[in-house]
Order: sequence, then C-alpha cells, then structure tokens
Amino acid sequence: MKIMWKGKKVSVVFSTYRERKSIRKFIDDCFATGFVDEVIAVNNNAEKGTDEEIKKTKAKLCHEPKQGFGAGYQTALKHSTGDMIIMSEPDGTFEANDILKLLTYSDDFDVVQGTRTTQATIMKGANMGLFLKWGNWFVAKLIEILFGTTHLCDAGCTYRLMSRKAYEKIKNQFTITSLEFNVELTMLYIKNKIKTIEIPVHYLKRVGQSSVTGSFFKSFYLGLVMIGLVLKYRFGLVHPKKQ
Repeated sequence: MKIMWKGKKVSVVFSTYRERKSIRKFIDDCFATGFVDEVIAVNNNAEKGTDEEIKKTKAKLCHEPKQGFGAGYQTALKHSTGDMIIMSEPDGTFEANDILKLLTYSDDFDVVQGTRTTQATIMKGANMGLFLKWGNWFVAKLIEILFGTTHLCDAGCTYRLMSRKAYEKIKNQFTITSLEFNVELTMLYIKNKIKTIEIPVHYLKRVGQSSVTGSFFKSFYLGLVMIGLVLKYRFGLVHPKKQ
C-alpha cells in the first residue's frame, strides 16, 4: 500500500555504526508516523547484531564497507527511491514525529534542514552543551556570512529533507566520505542555488555513547575540519570527484 505525502513517495535514509540498541525503535517509529513509504538502513561496519535488528523491521538493509559517515549516507541516498528523501540518525536523538514538520516545509522548499540549537527543542539529557551548541552555531553563521545565505544556526545537523530534484542535482558532486559530510551538503545546496530553509527539530538524549560528540577533543577537531571545508568551498578549492 502506498502512503505518500501529497502524491509524493517519502524515503527515510540513514547509516549505522553504533546504534544497535536504538535502531529498531527508530525504524518502527518512522513507519508509525503514517507518512514514510520506505526506510533505507545502511550497515557501515556496524556492531554485531545490527543486521538482525534491522531485519525485524520493514526497512531495506544495505551494506557499505568503506568506513565513514559520508560514505554510509551516500550509499543510503543512492538506494532511496522517494520523491522526498529524509536523512536522520537512528541513535535516539531525533524524533520521528518531526518528519511531518520537514514535509510541511517541503511544499515551499527543495531542502529543509533541521537545527538542534534552538533551546526550546533541546530535550533533557541531550548532548548539546555550550561547546557543541555554540560551535555548531559559529560554523553555521560563518557559512551564512561568507555565502550570504538564508538563516543558519546549526552546521552539523543530520536531520534534513531533500527533494529528489535537489538530490539529482548534487549527487555527482560529493567529495567527502567522513564526518563533515553534512557541511558539504549545505555547501552544495548553496553552490547549486537550491531553495533551502532551516527549522528547529527536537534533540533528545542519545541511546549509548557517540564515538565523536562524546569526546571534547574529537568534537573540537571536527569543528576545525568543518571550518576548513567551508573556507575551501568559499575560495573554490573543492572540486567534484570524477564519476
């Protein structure tokens, strides 16, 4: 049975590495919204037992052996078939019900990006302390100032929606397979003049420990890498990979 959003098929896609304990609930919650037609789950060398959890759901399971956040999500996007593609993370930090919020704005925008830095939507226990909140805000504002974009206040949020048209426009321009892939997506939206808006999404306590944001030093280093990527795009130093 086709569910669809105003006649458009909706895909939710994600890559997984350390989310075995939360992945099944997230997938079930996505389908329970009543708006999701397919979920693409990419095992990016995930912990043992992850495949078994995914197979208990209606999600489509894929594998990406090349390690990296960006590598996993590129594979997830590639396997999606929806007219609307929603990227998320299955670690319990994002609320499936916010899918409706993203879809509502998709009537007017080709890309709807989430922001986790709005205080009212940061839930109790969420890993969004001063450093992470203002670090993501700083990089987002750097992008906004350097490129003269629409309002931005979260550079690293995965939760976002892309129309199929927007994805087809940028899919051959990816150069990043690591953690700063979300920033590259934003850069590509800007470069290709894709109509974008940023809206608040709920940010919850993670199930388990993050391999990156749980460490101050790893987070700090990632922030520097993100800034470097923004500057490279600003000065034309990034070139699409050859297909």
